[in-house]
Amino acid sequence: MTYDLVIRSLRVVTGTVERPAAVAVRSGKIVRIAGYDERLPAHVDEDIGERALLPGLVDSHVHVNEPGRTDWEGFPAATAAATAGGVTAIIDMPLNSRPPTLTTAALAEKRLAAAGACHVDVGFWAGIVPSNLGRLRELHDAGVFGFKCFTCCSGAPEFPSLSSSQLRSAFAEVASFGGLVLVHAEDEAALSEPQGGGYVAFLASRPISAETQAVQRVVTEAAKTGVRAHIVHLSAAGCLPILAAQHPAPPHRPMVTAETCPHYLTFADTDIREAGVGDAARPPVAPATWFKCCPPIREAPHREALWKGLADGVISCVVSDHSPCAPELKQGDFATAWGGISSLQLSLPAVWTAARARGHRLVDVVSWMAAGPAALAGLPGKGRIAEGFDADLVSFADEERFVVTPDRLRHRHPVTPYLGRDLTGVVHATWLRGNRVYSGPAGSASPAAEGAGRLLSRAD
Repeated sequence: MTYDLVIRSLRVVTGTVERPAAVAVRSGKIVRIAGYDERLPAHVDEDIGERALLPGLVDSHVHVNEPGRTDWEGFPAATAAATAGGVTAIIDMPLNSRPPTLTTAALAEKRLAAAGACHVDVGFWAGIVPSNLGRLRELHDAGVFGFKCFTCCSGAPEFPSLSSSQLRSAFAEVASFGGLVLVHAEDEAALSEPQGGGYVAFLASRPISAETQAVQRVVTEAAKTGVRAHIVHLSAAGCLPILAAQHPAPPHRPMVTAETCPHYLTFADTDIREAGVGDAARPPVAPATWFKCCPPIREAPHREALWKGLADGVISCVVSDHSPCAPELKQGDFATAWGGISSLQLSLPAVWTAARARGHRLVDVVSWMAAGPAALAGLPGKGRIAEGFDADLVSFADEERFVVTPDRLRHRHPVTPYLGRDLTGVVHATWLRGNRVYSGPAGSASPAAEGAGRLLSRAD
């Protein structure tokens, strides 16, 4: 029996352990996990030695912005960046594309834009806005993985938020067919216009109470309606007790789960102030608006609480919330600049750099960035190195360091708060269903990589 590919590593991350092993691949699937030294006839037999072999990461929170805002990113650029970051599957958010994914016609338009243009596998979330309430089942049946909604202004006029009564209606509707709702949870009534253009004013305009009040509302309404809900991009420590209180005993899963993002786990308010934005006593030197996102990056105690939330299992996923824009939209100040952080390619090294400093292991990072998002979206063949799973694999040098420079980035625009940052962990190769789609760190995507990605559907 001859395999298409065998990859050997002294450190294969399988489940909760690292161990020497040889991973055998046929027809895009992992068909055997054997001993490291076992003889396995194969067309290609590659030994990566001390480099860790990880499952391909799943990033369930990516704004590709195509169609309609392809000058912000687009499927070829976003998925090329994904390969360089060890990400082999992404789920695209329903905004900020034009049209947003609010109807089956818009979903078809997005699929058409992505077809043949992707280096990795791509699935789609749909959106919930007041105008499509009552018609969500159509999108569910068309294969979207779930629905995204906002409890505050989204920043995109074509994607309005839901009132409290509309949120309840949406939950009940999605619960009726067993779907999933993702919620941007900030209470509109607790938000205000920034009283100035600096970071301190922006932070004050989006207080902790905005998150805690909205998360409590989501937990309450989920309990009433029976919907499965998920809080996206959690930033505030005060939300963790609310989420922990509704966690049942294993193996049961909570009704409301949560994710956080690399930027909330990496940065704190001092990083932004040191980048040139302060208060009246410290005039701004530079706007540093590349740090702007919603909810905002908060003070260091919130960051450390999020790490504890991951360790305790209250937070189940770490995903990028990759939300790029044209560079000119980051000009100005914190009151006017676009809010969104580009980090799809950098998520793995950013999280690993911070995780290892806190005593976490690669198996933890894989749980948060591969298995967790795959379980959230419902991708049973992704996120693990196991027999029967897709041969989505990553060769990762976890002790190798690099400095983030624009020439390394494969996003359409090299605008990110990670520029100049010293990170640990380099992706040396990425395989999608056994096909090499990235060779690094100085390499590039395989010539055949564009188009190698498949369009995923919940019904698959």
